[in-house]
Amino acid sequence: MAHRIEVALLEQMDDAVGRKIGRRINEDLGLSIDDVRTIQVYTVDKQLSAEQLEACASGPLCDPIIQTYAVDNPLARDFDWLIEVGYLPGVTDNIGRTAREALEVRLGLRFEPGESVYSSIQYLVKGKLEPGQAEAIARDVLGNGLIQRFTVISAEQFDVAGGVPLVVPKVTSMHHPEVRRIDLDVPEAELLRISSEGVLALSLEEMQTLASYYHRPDVRKRRSDAGLPPDRPTDVELECLAQTWSEHCKHKIFNALIDYDDGSGEGEVINSLFNTYIKGATRDVRETLGERDYCLSVFKDNAGVIRWEPDTNLVMKVETHNSPSALDPYGGALTGIVGVNRDPFGTGMGSKLCFNVDTFCFASPFWDKPLPPRLLHPKRILEGVREGVEHGGNKSGIPTVDGGLVFDDRFAGKPLVFCGTGGIMPVEINGKPAHEKQVLAGDLIVMCGGRIGKDGIHGATFSSEALHAGSPATAVQIGDPITQKRMTDFLLVARDMGLYNSITDDGAGGLSSSVGEMARDCGGFTLELDKAPLKYAGLDPWEILISESQERMTLAVPHDKLESLLALSEKMNVESTVLGEFNDSGMACCRFQERTVLLLEMDFLHEGLPQMRLKAVWQPPQRDESEPDEPQDYGSILHKLLARLNVCSREYVIRQYDHEVQGGSVIKPLVGALNDGPSDAAVVRPLLDRWSGVVVSNGICPKFSDIDAYAMAANAVDEAVRNAVAVGGDPNYLAGLDNFCWCDPVQSQSTPDGHHKLAQLVRANKALYAMCLAYGIPLISGKDSMKNDFQIGEHKISIPPTLLFSIIGRVDDVRNCVTMDAKAAGDLVYVLGTTRHELGGSEYCAMFGTIGAQAPSVNVEHNLDIYEALAAAIQSGLVQSCHDASDGGLGVSLAESSFAGDLGIEIDLERVPAQGALRSDVLLFSESSGRFVVTVSPDLAADFEQAMEGASLAKVGTVTDDRTLTIKRKQLSLINENIDELRATWKSTLDF
Repeated sequence: MAHRIEVALLEQMDDAVGRKIGRRINEDLGLSIDDVRTIQVYTVDKQLSAEQLEACASGPLCDPIIQTYAVDNPLARDFDWLIEVGYLPGVTDNIGRTAREALEVRLGLRFEPGESVYSSIQYLVKGKLEPGQAEAIARDVLGNGLIQRFTVISAEQFDVAGGVPLVVPKVTSMHHPEVRRIDLDVPEAELLRISSEGVLALSLEEMQTLASYYHRPDVRKRRSDAGLPPDRPTDVELECLAQTWSEHCKHKIFNALIDYDDGSGEGEVINSLFNTYIKGATRDVRETLGERDYCLSVFKDNAGVIRWEPDTNLVMKVETHNSPSALDPYGGALTGIVGVNRDPFGTGMGSKLCFNVDTFCFASPFWDKPLPPRLLHPKRILEGVREGVEHGGNKSGIPTVDGGLVFDDRFAGKPLVFCGTGGIMPVEINGKPAHEKQVLAGDLIVMCGGRIGKDGIHGATFSSEALHAGSPATAVQIGDPITQKRMTDFLLVARDMGLYNSITDDGAGGLSSSVGEMARDCGGFTLELDKAPLKYAGLDPWEILISESQERMTLAVPHDKLESLLALSEKMNVESTVLGEFNDSGMACCRFQERTVLLLEMDFLHEGLPQMRLKAVWQPPQRDESEPDEPQDYGSILHKLLARLNVCSREYVIRQYDHEVQGGSVIKPLVGALNDGPSDAAVVRPLLDRWSGVVVSNGICPKFSDIDAYAMAANAVDEAVRNAVAVGGDPNYLAGLDNFCWCDPVQSQSTPDGHHKLAQLVRANKALYAMCLAYGIPLISGKDSMKNDFQIGEHKISIPPTLLFSIIGRVDDVRNCVTMDAKAAGDLVYVLGTTRHELGGSEYCAMFGTIGAQAPSVNVEHNLDIYEALAAAIQSGLVQSCHDASDGGLGVSLAESSFAGDLGIEIDLERVPAQGALRSDVLLFSESSGRFVVTVSPDLAADFEQAMEGASLAKVGTVTDDRTLTIKRKQLSLINENIDELRATWKSTLDF
């Protein structure tokens, strides 16, 4: 018999969650409600006595200081509508799982299979609402129908029924697992139908390649001997191949053979963008570094590894989780952050996770136009993604130290959710290099962590295509950071005890990906799918193989280490299961209930994918190149710029993340006199017994893609370098991570401009190569996410081509780092770098509804002279503050430095280094690269200027104590604004 335990705040306690929900209902839906209060509900599906239930309710489930509870008796009262939201059967329920474990500890018993605890939340809404309005609140504010269930009842219905009907959302599948055989000897149209309806995301050529494989005599004989249909793949094989060959996993576009026409009449053939420009950049940079090369592991593991300290390596990876976040922002983003945690953790022999970063791209949260079918409102996506990353990161005990927000209404079709994690590992573990690992034939396949369910099925293939009406709900997963933290703690101990030979995560593709990739070391494997622990019975073998249910790692364990590993696993309350064995057979083999259900050559599985052949044609896009007339009221323009979505304060998001856990943060996300200024980059100390630090920064500027994707990519790299240098990072010890997110660049009926979009991708890669080579930055890891489009019927929304460039680097002594806020009245203000007439793509132009003509170019030699001299000056203690100039130009940078320091600044714009005679608005709002606003103590000015000799700079003004930003040109006053009012404007936009 199931029971309900309800827990509510005492009446005199403020219900902050309810208050927040009430505001969202009023603001987002335009409904007038008076109050919302919440009740946490636990449905306990286990036979327990009244005494046991009372012990549970009054003990682990309730805080008697602020809460009250009831068992099998409703607490709800004084409301007009009650909305209860819980998870659908089979969906990960973290609160319910934690409650079950708490009850087991409290009662000293175990929940048997089929018994569990399920969580839900009641929202008690006061206000006059129609039934349809109450249902809209449930659907559009409180939950997501893809993964959650709703009960909506009025006060009258509640009184008649005596409460909310008892719902036990357990999976009660009567499905008997089966293996289907698929006939591929069918017409082309049928092959495409099989791919489309099966969410395989395979092209006609790829489907034909699969069909041809099963025609080979040696393949047929081998299959016949194993008891398989000789000429027909099983659904297990087809799903495994589709996952392995997916765009998400094989990066088919980046590895395509591209015929590129640059518009000049001279074409070239590019055999793999990845090999040519990304691996090529790293290869060429490492050659120039010579003995200074600090790269250890690049492009061959889950994350990149560089040398950091003599005894410690630095590890980092940045991933995207765009498609799942479009369907379920909370679950998709939570999975994004805990998923990328597993990448550096599963690199080499494993690393200790030290920091998270995140960058999000959304449409305007103030969107007021009709939305196409199936799209969620951008504000709901923003809040769901923010909360998902918050819950994933904060509950994992990993600080979130850096990130960004970008707004463009083209991200309504698919948001971009970039999540990254950095970690450290010893240089050696048990006498071997920690960044290396090796599966040996005979090692056992051991899966540890969470169990397998339907969540995450087709995640890899789903994210390899555009979002459409048939996008599967099963592609969404919900991460469980508590289970993952327990698993990583266990595995770090196992690592140091030498209990495994290799490790990787069960990310995209689940066991299919992890076991399949690990087996490349030795040449084969046999996997017993029916031994895998499941969340519930009834999964087909193919579902077990490719499910991306979270919090799982796969290990290669020697036979003589198994007993010790399993004993440690049990001691630390982590589930670990032997699923098979690695071998050198050359075959991938999966069995289910003693029958072979998959038998594929390893070479065909990993190397059989036919190379795509694509065409790219570059033509500069036609656009409005007009620019604004010179304004009369510069103060008003500055306020409007500070309020723009791509300039305004991100404090609303930042404050909800923990950047102090582990105690290593040095430069925080918010800095300054009032701790509310926008930091350029983060600096953390992963090891608290030394003063060396890690600098973490990023650059992202998709707005320049409207002019040229080359400029977009070049500026993204330069911005990341500039931000790292601004806080004291060493420009000669940086490593880069490239994350490309692109709209579909393959020419087709639905993408008639595919040749142009692919040319944009080519140009962005050329820029990345050139910038990395010039700045001496090796690329150590990255990711590409193609098909970031939404299409239902005639509705198509494509994102702007986007590159996120992330940087990790070294700071020798964090005590010499600087922040962006002005420090003392009387300090001198310098502008470093040359301003050019480059308003194209600027926030200034966008404010007037234009794009402009000239995007910022990147003069690497000019910028590098500044960066190297500035970095040395900062480390020598010559700089009081440093802030880069980017979105909004020098005008915004000066305003931010001023109000972040709670001090005034007075400058003469005429002194700003410039190329040619520029109007005042161009000097203030151009977004030319390579520029900083720096403040220096007067007694160090001569030393600073000597240190910067040969670099472009000018002393333009002073820091004042009159709380006013004053900008003049010669004797003409352009801006005279109170810094408190500027700060208030900057903070007002995202003050949700």
